[in-house]
Amino acid sequence: MLLPVLVVILNLCPSVAVTEKQSEEKHKATSPFTIKNQALPWDNIRLPQAVKPLHYDLLIHPNLTSLDFTGFVQIQLEVLQETSAIILHSKDLHISKAELVESGRTHPLQVLELPSNQQVALLSSDVIVKGRQCAVSLTFAANLSETFHGFYKSTYRTRNGDVRVLASTQFEPTSARSAFPCFDEPAFKANFSIRIRREARHVALSNMPRTVELPDGILEDHFDTSVKMSTYLVAFLVSDFVSISKTSLHGVKISVYTEPEKISQAEFALDAAVKLLDFYEDYFDIPYPLPKQDLAAIPDFQVGAMENWGLTTYRESALLFDPTKSSASEKLGITMIIAHELAHQWFGNLVTMQWWNDLWLNEGFAKFMEFVSVSVTHPELQVEDIFLDKCFSAMEVDALSSSHPVSTHVENPTQIEEMFDDVSYEKGACVLNMLQDFLSADAFKNGIVRYLRRYSYKNTVTSDLWNSLTNKHKNIDKLDVQGMMDTWTLQEGFPLISVEVKGREVRLSQERYLKSAESSKTSGFLWHIPLTYMTSKSSTVHRFLLTTKTDVLYLPGEVDWIKFNVDMNGYYIVHYEAGGWDTLTDLLQRNHMALSSNDRASLISSIFQLVSIGEVPLDKALDLSLYLSKERHIMPVMQGFSELVPLYKLMEKRDMEDLEKQMKGYIVNLFRDLIDLQSWTNDGSVSERRLRSYLLLFACVRGYQPCVDKATALFVKWKKSNGTMSLPSDVSLAVYFVGARSPEGWDFLFETYRHSLYTSLKFQIKAALTSSPLTEKLRWIMEQSLEGDVVKTQDLPSVLVSVSKNPKGYKHAWDFLRANWDRLVKKFELGSQTIANIVTEVTGSYSTKEMLEEVRSFFSSKLEGTGMELRCVQQALENIEENIRWTDKNLPLLKAWLDRQGSLQRE
Repeated sequence: MLLPVLVVILNLCPSVAVTEKQSEEKHKATSPFTIKNQALPWDNIRLPQAVKPLHYDLLIHPNLTSLDFTGFVQIQLEVLQETSAIILHSKDLHISKAELVESGRTHPLQVLELPSNQQVALLSSDVIVKGRQCAVSLTFAANLSETFHGFYKSTYRTRNGDVRVLASTQFEPTSARSAFPCFDEPAFKANFSIRIRREARHVALSNMPRTVELPDGILEDHFDTSVKMSTYLVAFLVSDFVSISKTSLHGVKISVYTEPEKISQAEFALDAAVKLLDFYEDYFDIPYPLPKQDLAAIPDFQVGAMENWGLTTYRESALLFDPTKSSASEKLGITMIIAHELAHQWFGNLVTMQWWNDLWLNEGFAKFMEFVSVSVTHPELQVEDIFLDKCFSAMEVDALSSSHPVSTHVENPTQIEEMFDDVSYEKGACVLNMLQDFLSADAFKNGIVRYLRRYSYKNTVTSDLWNSLTNKHKNIDKLDVQGMMDTWTLQEGFPLISVEVKGREVRLSQERYLKSAESSKTSGFLWHIPLTYMTSKSSTVHRFLLTTKTDVLYLPGEVDWIKFNVDMNGYYIVHYEAGGWDTLTDLLQRNHMALSSNDRASLISSIFQLVSIGEVPLDKALDLSLYLSKERHIMPVMQGFSELVPLYKLMEKRDMEDLEKQMKGYIVNLFRDLIDLQSWTNDGSVSERRLRSYLLLFACVRGYQPCVDKATALFVKWKKSNGTMSLPSDVSLAVYFVGARSPEGWDFLFETYRHSLYTSLKFQIKAALTSSPLTEKLRWIMEQSLEGDVVKTQDLPSVLVSVSKNPKGYKHAWDFLRANWDRLVKKFELGSQTIANIVTEVTGSYSTKEMLEEVRSFFSSKLEGTGMELRCVQQALENIEENIRWTDKNLPLLKAWLDRQGSLQRE
């Protein structure tokens, strides 16, 4: 509940946390007056700069029985401007006492709530003089949050069925204000001294090590004063977790905390964290500044993980690993997530963006550093085989007119939440990778180390990074890094390079790649593009900086073929005009190994993207895909699936059964030899194992009988053993998928899910249950996920999206989203990436005008009067419009092409 706009809060008991209803009644009884007709001291959603915090002395006392907490905070302030009102953030906190401490004297402060801005004004009867230091003391209380933000309640169930309660925090981006009054903007860095009161049966964790315990029935843990940091990085956790620990080569104590019965699944994460933290200290040549680093697996967690300084928190599936039940993909994913959060200890924590418009300085760098670090610490995971996929993901959203620049203006919490998307993360990482490729790895590393040293414990804007990277470049007398990179961070989208070869002459032109029919939105864009290319005559990587709309480069001699964007290190796609695509298609058919696997994958992606905007006919793209029957490397194979599978998914939702069956048959036949080569084991490299998992699951989903028979036999044996038989972890999902098709198999899988303590097993079974053709079961599991008892509500988004991909479930998923929209938004927050994924994925394959209008009408009614336009809704509508254009234009071409292929196979 939000209190009336102008209320003076007095005389609320600080030691008793109250329900919202009780709080409201208490205010009515004790607040002597409501201020009316008084000018607000501040009406901006951003905080004023009159004071800045230096130090927080924070006491938190959660009650895990009554599910509330009380608190006290004293904030040391430096007064920068004369003022009589101190404005700071507070959301859903019941502040009972406020005082100003100055020159050894204490003065009461009036508390004026500004709920629309999530702020309070502390009003002083006297002017607070510039240049002084003072402090404000606040006593407050609140309920533990029922969402996944702020200081919130989490639960888990033991093997015996007992429910245990814990309290954890998730403050990024704007939820520290829900746990204690604070200056909740990243630029207001300060030191924190935190104390937590708890029962003896619990353990308390925070950013710093614990130093003192005061036994008196209730224990009070005192934590060392933190380094200077932003409020969103503060964290505390009260639970009955246990831990395992090791010490890094640099002397940092690293611990992993989990539920007691899951601690056996923590060993892999601990070893990975030790290696990765040591790597970052060596790579950056900047010591990790804290004496410890805790990693905690939280049973209820909305996102994947959070980089709180010294206490990183994770969803259980992002941290816990069992070598007998976790797949190669899960091992890779866990390692990358840990690498991401530990990279943040430098990028984001040590050096923090000034404001959320430059979130990419945190997230783009952390995503980029995942690949840099893991390629060294865990080379066996073959991370080079997944970076390209991040670029393709970014381009999917960046190709829409609803995209945004990497650095873009945001103000309110919903807009800030929307920044946590593929543009900030994946595009940010891809742009950094392109710059590293252009400058050289050493020059790039030297620049980012210079950036980290120069701005340690400070806040930055994007131009600070470019200035740190400015360097003499071997090919350019004076490289203007900022001038070049501003074209990638200050404008949305990415370029399409058109290439026409005439003898030795290569004519180049650039324009914005845009799927929208609004051609006006492609004008006015210009990038400084570090082009790379290789030719049939030279495998050397050649470079050319394109800074104009058109240009010409000259080759030493004529060539048979030319391939731009070598290994797709650049964030752009290429169109080969005047027979260029025919030449490359012929090359792939004759000798596809003449190009790297990344180059082959990028050609597959590019030609299908060009079909979408009408630059290449569909049959030419499908002709290129024929070479995939000879492909064995994971990246091109997976990209082939990424382009071909959505074609029949469009038909599923148009009830075009015959054409859908034709398309599925083409894909199965295309990869039949590769599928037949797969063993039902965990043998091979990580990339081979990941490919096997996908191929066998695809084959079972598509009803390829040899695979269905094998999976059925394995499921029967596994079920007969009551789930005790060990299945190869890389193929178990395919086995569970086949088993979930029958009611008996589905029920057995669900009971196994209900009682298992293994996060990997639960993850795979959940995916199988939501892929079942049993529509009643699909509706039931969505409802169960919403209630959160057996299937946790944190898993509802993945359940809903998975059901929406199911040909028997997509209508039910859309109905469920509409029926429960208000509950979803309340739980996961408007603007969050979770809500964005639900919206875009559930509607992603619709391709009729009727569904376009239904989707538009629903969201218009829900957002009407809010003054908000959610980017994810704009993306969803654009995607449906694109699907309509694509199907109307290309379905006749697709049918004709498939008919020709069928005739050729029969001859």
